[in-house]
Amino acid sequence: MKRRAFLKTAALATAASILPQTGDTLAAAEKTKPMNVVFILADDLGWSDTTLYGTTKLYKTPNIERLAKRGMTFTRAYSNSPLCSPTRASILTGQTPARHGSTSPVHHTKAVRMKASVKPAAHPRQKALITNSVTRLDTRLPTLGKLMKQAGYTTAHFGKWHLGPEPHSPLQHGFDVDIPHWPGPGPAGSFVAPWRFKKFKAKYPGEHIEDRMADETINWIKSLSKDKPFFINYWQFSVHAPFNAKKKLIDQYRKKIDKTSPQQSPTYAAMVHSLDDAIGSLLDTIDKNGLAERTVIIFISDNGGNMYNRIPADGNVTPTSNSPLRGGKASMYEGGFRVPCIVAWPGVTKPGARSDEIIQASDFYPTLLNGLGVALPKNHKIDAIDIMPALKGGKLNREAIFTFFPHSPPVPDWLPPSMSVHSGDWKLIRLFHEGENRAHDYRLYNLAEDIGEKNNLAASHPEKVKTLDRMIEKHIKETKAVIPKPNPRFDPKQYKPENIGVPASKWQAK
Repeated sequence: MKRRAFLKTAALATAASILPQTGDTLAAAEKTKPMNVVFILADDLGWSDTTLYGTTKLYKTPNIERLAKRGMTFTRAYSNSPLCSPTRASILTGQTPARHGSTSPVHHTKAVRMKASVKPAAHPRQKALITNSVTRLDTRLPTLGKLMKQAGYTTAHFGKWHLGPEPHSPLQHGFDVDIPHWPGPGPAGSFVAPWRFKKFKAKYPGEHIEDRMADETINWIKSLSKDKPFFINYWQFSVHAPFNAKKKLIDQYRKKIDKTSPQQSPTYAAMVHSLDDAIGSLLDTIDKNGLAERTVIIFISDNGGNMYNRIPADGNVTPTSNSPLRGGKASMYEGGFRVPCIVAWPGVTKPGARSDEIIQASDFYPTLLNGLGVALPKNHKIDAIDIMPALKGGKLNREAIFTFFPHSPPVPDWLPPSMSVHSGDWKLIRLFHEGENRAHDYRLYNLAEDIGEKNNLAASHPEKVKTLDRMIEKHIKETKAVIPKPNPRFDPKQYKPENIGVPASKWQAK
């Protein structure tokens, strides 16, 4: 009897599989399909460069707002570095720059350096020897592209890479497609054609590279089989230098400049506009092709807004301002790496939700893998955490995040080689060997009370400094970070502490 019952059940199951499916069974089958992923990474887009946080009156980002209505906006999201390549490497590996060794955006240079090291010498005015960054993303690493491809996803990378040319391009890191297959730090020569990409030509005079990247992404999505999930890196060229845009948009924003506002560049506003338009085109395609309910969309920037370049056509103003945050790109203050972030995950995030939880760009590595049922790689250290509890509206069990930046580019609000820790409302910046007798120096801020980092509380809260610095030291040891060393050639007579935070053009000399 048992055998007869089993055969009957099997026959019914077989019949059901070959009979036309009903609406209910089709809906059930649709729900079991793997989720698609679109990872949108803006380049140099600051925390105050969108309308998400009420910090700008000049820039218009309706499509970013449209995405925010679908998912969760994070108010305390951070890139892994105040410069681009380190954050990109962290997104793809789940590791901090302290571990993977990419600490500076030098991945377009000819030098091939796979391990970080300390530079042998420094100017006598510097107290510390800075580090040499890794210059290529190691192809032995289990990157997101590789893992998603192994899990059955069709993969593609569109836009900026800046983690190394062949043989370290997206094609060697798990991506089936890489357009425009460009290793440089920004668009080739211009955002508006003619470009200087080696094997990628404009379709018409004046074509905007962001429009083209959106079109390439859209056409690729349309070409795919409906049954196979996809993973897309749409890593925008916008809004990195060079600073140019569509003339019509520049003229439009030139009429809206408020001289009392810290954001005064119509060119940059036009660049933000095109970035937002491209996101809108992508959302339109996802909606029209019935993919909205099974596509995870992540939007974040690789570092803070640029405050050190100048735009002559706009009266020599800086591209943007990250106010009320202090500093910007290449600075260890909040403006350097607090960034806009949205996650729209159907069935997980509540539409229009907001979260004050601290997250970091590298967190998307374990979060995506766990959330999509892709096994985490073995023998690969992951510094990030799964932020799924926050995506669901809850709290994260997180002690701290760390930002390692052992460099000191002389931009406004620059600091000597340093490392920071965020824990709750507190932020500590360790300045390597910047104190007396080669000891470290510190900047301590309570961001809940002082988001602009104007009041250094290190002297009045020595115990808090010790507690947070122990966290920094622990992370250094766990990651085996290559850290700055005291400069043996340091000459106190040439040291000028007044120059810290001042652009190089305004340095005082001794």
